[in-house]
Amino acid sequence: MVKTNLKIYQSVLDGLYASGLGRLAAPVTRGQGCIFTLHQVRPGEAGPFSPNSILRVTPAFLEQTIRIVLDEGYDAISLDEVPARLRAPVSDSRPFVVFTFDDGYRDNRDHALPIFEKYNIPMTLYIVSDYSSHQGELWWLALEEIIAGHEKVEDPIKEGLIHDCKTAEQKYTAFDHIYWQLRHADQPWQRQIIRKMAAAHGYDIEALTAREIMSWEELRELDQHPLVHLAAHTKSHYALAHLSPAEARREVEAGVNVMETELGFCPKHFSYPYGDRQSADQRDFALLKELGFETAVTTRKGVLHHAHQEHLTALPRISLNGEYQKRRYVELFLTGLPFRLNNLGRILNVT
Repeated sequence: MVKTNLKIYQSVLDGLYASGLGRLAAPVTRGQGCIFTLHQVRPGEAGPFSPNSILRVTPAFLEQTIRIVLDEGYDAISLDEVPARLRAPVSDSRPFVVFTFDDGYRDNRDHALPIFEKYNIPMTLYIVSDYSSHQGELWWLALEEIIAGHEKVEDPIKEGLIHDCKTAEQKYTAFDHIYWQLRHADQPWQRQIIRKMAAAHGYDIEALTAREIMSWEELRELDQHPLVHLAAHTKSHYALAHLSPAEARREVEAGVNVMETELGFCPKHFSYPYGDRQSADQRDFALLKELGFETAVTTRKGVLHHAHQEHLTALPRISLNGEYQKRRYVELFLTGLPFRLNNLGRILNVT
C-alpha cells in the first residue's frame, strides 16, 4: 500500500511538473524561502528492501540540489538569519534556503559536509542527546535491519504472530505492520517493544546507535567548523504530542541541558522529532516559544512566507526525500505549488 501511494504521488508531481503550472504560479506560491529536511547522506542505490530509503539521499543528489537552488538565485543562509529574512519586505531580498539534518548521523560529516565546504554554505544538525551519548534507540533503523536479516520474525506486539520475511514483499508487509503500530504508540512503551524484539532476534540495538550517530567528542570537533551549526532535537527522540505537558517539557529541557554540558552552549534552534501533525501540535509550538527558542521546525510540508514571522516555532520544511531524487521534483517543490494545493490554498499550516 505504501509503495502504491508513493507511485500515485510521484505521478501527480510528474504531471504537475510537465504542465508548467509550477513555474507560472511561483511568483505567488514560492514565498520568501524554504528549509530543507535531510537525514542520512550516503552513496549507493537503495536495495530491494529499503523501507527507510526516504531518509537517505546520495551525495550526488545533495550536490545537484545545492546547484539548483543557487542557479535559481537563492541565498543559502543559516537559521540565525531566518527571522530577519521573514520580517523583511518580500521585494527587498532574494529568496533563501536553509539546509537542516535531523539526528546527528556520522555520514552528515563524512559525505555531506565536503559538499557544503565546496559551495561555502552553512548546514544545521539537530542533535538527539541520547543518541550522541550512544544510548537510546534508532528504532526504525533497527526494525529494518532485524527484518532484513531474517526469513521469519516474531511480532513484538502480538504474541505468537510470526511474519514470513523470505521475499522483499513479505519484508515490507512485516515492516509496515510493526512500524505503524510503534510510530503512534506510547513513547517509552515503543522503546521497550523494539528492545524486546532486538533481544529476541539477537540484534545489538546500542551498537547500531554507536555505528550511525556522532559522539559528543566528534560533535565538539565539528562544532568548531564555521559552516556547521548544532541545534536541539530532544533527549530521546520522543514525539512531543504523545507526551503529557510535563513530560514534553522535560524531554526538551533534558536534551538542551546535556547539549549545554557537552558542547558549552545553549541551542537556539529546535526540530520536533517526526515533526508531523500527530507528533507536534500547537501545545508544543507554545512550549518551544516559552522556552525561548528562536526557531523550531516541523516536517509539515511548505515554504516560508512573511506570515511565518508570527509562527517561528512552527516552521514548515521541504523533505529531500530518498524516493524523489530527481531534478524535476526539487524544481517543483521550490515553486511551493504542491504545498499550496495540499493546504487547500492556505499559506500557513500551523493549526
